[in-house]
Amino acid sequence: MENSIISENVASTREKMAKAIAHAQQDFANVRTGRASPVLVERLQVDYYGAAVPLQQIAGISVPEARVLMITPYDRGALSAIERAIQASDLGINPSNDGVIIRLVFPTLNEERRKELVKVVRAKAEEARVAVRNLRRASRHELEVAQKDGLITTDDLERAEKELDKVTSEFVGELDKMLATKEKELLEV
Repeated sequence: MENSIISENVASTREKMAKAIAHAQQDFANVRTGRASPVLVERLQVDYYGAAVPLQQIAGISVPEARVLMITPYDRGALSAIERAIQASDLGINPSNDGVIIRLVFPTLNEERRKELVKVVRAKAEEARVAVRNLRRASRHELEVAQKDGLITTDDLERAEKELDKVTSEFVGELDKMLATKEKELLEV
């Protein structure tokens, strides 16, 4: 009985931590590195015939060159709506429309902007670390309640806490690797 309570708790916590890391990875992907990436625009909301639709559902997105993003709408009538959505976004890039496709040319980032983006990424990483630690704390609290209720022993609680610490360290380590990779990518000229 005790082991099932502990294993369910640890498995649930591991799953929640994995979601927190995946969310951080998504946040990292949304930080522009000066390189064109479909991730930057695919979730952009476009007003398509009165409904807000993600860009990836109404257009094909490709990267023909390192700093160029090409958007090909499935319906040419959506061209101007896509263009407006890009201009209204926080990308800071003017779209080039030739009547068939939209091109986005990403300028190279200057040193100051790169350092600002590194700070942004570090802040996002710290938010993710805090989320992982909060999940560990909540899981520990659940186990302590189970121990007080007599469902698990004190020794089981200690073993579970060590397991939680190991899982937490694993996910924080993964996050640190992601951060190092993103920083390297941002500072690359």
